[in-house]
This record gives sequence, structure tokens and C-alpha cells, in this order.
Amino acid sequence: MRDEPRSGCAINAAVEALGDQWSLIVLRDVIFGGRRHFRELLTHSTEGIASNILSSRLKALLAGGLLTQEETGRGRRATYSLTEAGIQTVPIMVALGSWGMRHRPTTPELTVRARLLEEGGPSLWEDLMDELREVHLGTPRPRPDRPLASTVLQAAYERALAEAS
Repeated sequence: MRDEPRSGCAINAAVEALGDQWSLIVLRDVIFGGRRHFRELLTHSTEGIASNILSSRLKALLAGGLLTQEETGRGRRATYSLTEAGIQTVPIMVALGSWGMRHRPTTPELTVRARLLEEGGPSLWEDLMDELREVHLGTPRPRPDRPLASTVLQAAYERALAEAS
């Protein structure tokens, strides 16, 4: 990943940082799947990412300031955390999911989160981002009395799986 974008265009700068399909899938799995270790990201990839591609994308996301990596000792697995810039990709992921469920073939169980996020609007996105800030940055949620967005999304996914069976 370049330090400077090819042009001063904001769309170009974002595409250079996020435009690779695997980078977005890795971010999706960290944000929505709670996967924070290399092995989890590799073995739970619905799309079947190869280990060399995953390694390359993690390095790019680290270099691009979207993830950080906990320093580990020998034999310990590294933990990846979202940065504030990574957390702020949530509205982008929502927009991509909304577009995908309208214009591409999808399955109900893998689209349910996108539908809920679209319907929940910015309020649900903020709840999710606040939860991610708590988990990844250690910043307490400003509204701890509200249900965890991840719990709401996971429950909807599990219901959709049960209905598909």
C-alpha cells in the first residue's frame, strides 16, 4: 500500500486503501465476525482466502493504519485490533452490503446482517462502532444500557440459519 495516493481525489484515496476485495473481506471478518487472529481469519473465511493472501492483506491493513497488531512473544498468536480508521469503515460496509443485496445474487442468511444494518440506520451503525471502540480501543461505550449491536446482528443471523435449514 502506498503512503500517498496516486491523486488528491478522495474516492481514489479510499479505493487505494480499501479497494482490494480481500482487504474488505478481512475487515468484514474482524468487524462482524469478531475474528482477531490469523488462524481464525483463515479457517473461518467463507470465501476461502489463501494463507499467503491473508498475510499480505493483514500487512497492508497494518501499513494503511486500519489495523494494529499486538506485539507477541515467540509461540504466541498475534491479536489484530481495529484502529479508529478501521472502525469508521462500518458505514462503508453497510453501503456495500446494501448495494450487494440489491444488485448481486446473495443468500438470505448471509444478507440478514446487511438488511438489519440498512434498516437500523446510523443509530445502529453508531452502536456497533461504539462497541468496536470498546473491544478494540478500550474506550467505554457511551450508552452501555443499549443492547450490543453485535448481539442483535448475531441473533438475526442465527434465526436466518435456522429458517434456511
